[in-house]
Amino acid sequence: MVAIRKTGSIFLITFYLFIFFFFNSDKGFASTQDNASRNLSADTVFQKETKGKTTGKKFNPGEMIMEHVVDNHEWHIMAIGDHELTIPLPILLFCDGKFYCFLSSEFHNEAHSYMGFRLEQEGSNKGKIVSLDTNKKGNEGPKVYDFSITKTVLAIFISSFLLILIFVSVARAYRRNPNKAPHGLQSLLEPLILFIRDEVVKNSIGEKKYEKFLPYLLTLFFFIFFNNLFGLIPFFPGGANVTGNIAVTLVMAVFTFVLTTLNGNKHYWIDIINTPGVPWWLKFPIPLMPIVEIIGIITKPFVLMVRLFANMTAGHIIVLGFVSLIFIFGEIAYAIGLSMSVISVAFMVFMDLLELLVAFIQAYVFTLLSALYFGLATAEPERH
Repeated sequence: MVAIRKTGSIFLITFYLFIFFFFNSDKGFASTQDNASRNLSADTVFQKETKGKTTGKKFNPGEMIMEHVVDNHEWHIMAIGDHELTIPLPILLFCDGKFYCFLSSEFHNEAHSYMGFRLEQEGSNKGKIVSLDTNKKGNEGPKVYDFSITKTVLAIFISSFLLILIFVSVARAYRRNPNKAPHGLQSLLEPLILFIRDEVVKNSIGEKKYEKFLPYLLTLFFFIFFNNLFGLIPFFPGGANVTGNIAVTLVMAVFTFVLTTLNGNKHYWIDIINTPGVPWWLKFPIPLMPIVEIIGIITKPFVLMVRLFANMTAGHIIVLGFVSLIFIFGEIAYAIGLSMSVISVAFMVFMDLLELLVAFIQAYVFTLLSALYFGLATAEPERH
């Protein structure tokens, strides 16, 4: 019960994740594209590609997969005949001392431009919003700071709001009925909370200091787990590849790195500078081991970031690869494509079930490694 109340309050940390990602959205961590990102629905893909086939356009599996995986300035809902239903998202730009705000639908014209800005469709800046003066003046053109609410940012807002709503309601239920058996959402969440507390946090950090880090680690676990599951839902408000966005995984890894560094005790830093059990000639006069240890401090959050990003992105790509096989074989012959659709759908269902397991495993691994880093940073020296 105490853990749930702390978790509900600590979800405010997620707000700072929003701010950090929001103000770094123009740094190129995740490219955006003008074409609306499609859901993982086979019907939507079929409608789009059938329409493309009638115009003589050959199916491009790589382009289709990337449109699903990367971030976007719009949220695609479904295709209705020759039209596509999308949700335009706010474009927030700061350029040359002025602030601009409009919807991404304003870029739906032949020039893909509006109010002196252009959404690039190709080249190294593909998916980025640049000033039209940049094309004229080159590098001397005005710098555009993009604070737009993209599909990933909106998905973070939605998922975090739902998480806060769920945990606050569960905490209130415990407060109203402190001595009764859990029911409903309580019975679903309590085993997960106790598992993370007892099997992950306590074992990694220790009985004395684990409570200090428990709220953050519970928040981390449920944020990753919930967004992993949400990304498997092929329709709005699901389908966003939040944990497959390297900007999001970077922010979470930075939080873990900062907390580890700030909470490292004297013994932790002494072991880094003067590693015990290592021959002296590896430490003096050339500090080889201290350099290796310092590099290890930096690579730990980097591994956290890449592991979650790569695993979740790979899952989406594999599922979309099976979808692509239907249209690749369908271009050869309609009957072959129809036959291949049965096999592809079967493998897609299998992969989606596997992704349910991966969603939990990746949240567990990220939380476990973060807890281990905290445990190493706060461990006391052994006394004999």
